[in-house]
Amino acid sequence: MTAFNGFPSKMSYTAVPNIFINNVMPQIEDIGELKVTLYIIETLYNKKGYPRYVSFSELATNASLMSNFKETEKPLNELEDALKLATEHKIILGLSTENGNIYFLNTEADRQAASKIKNGELKAAGIKYAIDNTVIEEEPINVFSLYEENIGMLTPMIAEGLKDAIKLYPETWIADAIKEAVKQNIRKLSYITAVLERWGKEGRSDGTYWRHFEEDDPKKYTSGQYGKFVQH
Repeated sequence: MTAFNGFPSKMSYTAVPNIFINNVMPQIEDIGELKVTLYIIETLYNKKGYPRYVSFSELATNASLMSNFKETEKPLNELEDALKLATEHKIILGLSTENGNIYFLNTEADRQAASKIKNGELKAAGIKYAIDNTVIEEEPINVFSLYEENIGMLTPMIAEGLKDAIKLYPETWIADAIKEAVKQNIRKLSYITAVLERWGKEGRSDGTYWRHFEEDDPKKYTSGQYGKFVQH
């Protein structure tokens, strides 16, 4: 590598998810997989509209990306191998269409978009139909991992509390309640339980997405029957 002269005073930036930098990137062993993933993140970040995806042809004609494979005899094969690894590791999603493969970042919104394109519910420019089911299906929610990643250490007592919650509520509700706790910065199982109990008694705005509670006042969970448990 030639010496880098440093970053200029004015330049553009690409938003890279923290979870990718901290959790995913340390596990990537293949440099080609890492590079193609970063290029996909950059390409999608700079795209507008919905749905956002990047095609294989876009990647194959990206001179900067393909320069990473210029030392190989078959650079397109190297690109395909890198994409295969990224899809196998579920960092990106791949969907085969009549126009060739297209790729999405494995986010909730992109999973939904890819599934709708595959099922014919969503029309995407230049794509008439998907020709096979290569979208990686979303894994079942692991409430315990979600708690550890977002709230804190999973003690035996907390694990029992989560098991009790699983018996009473859908796991999607528990995941959304954890997200609500993070959003309100009240990272306690007691708060999560209070949110679930409120939803169970009063219902959720549309029964689907936690984002409808963005205007929720956290005080309504710290008062009333369960308030003393949330506050301590």
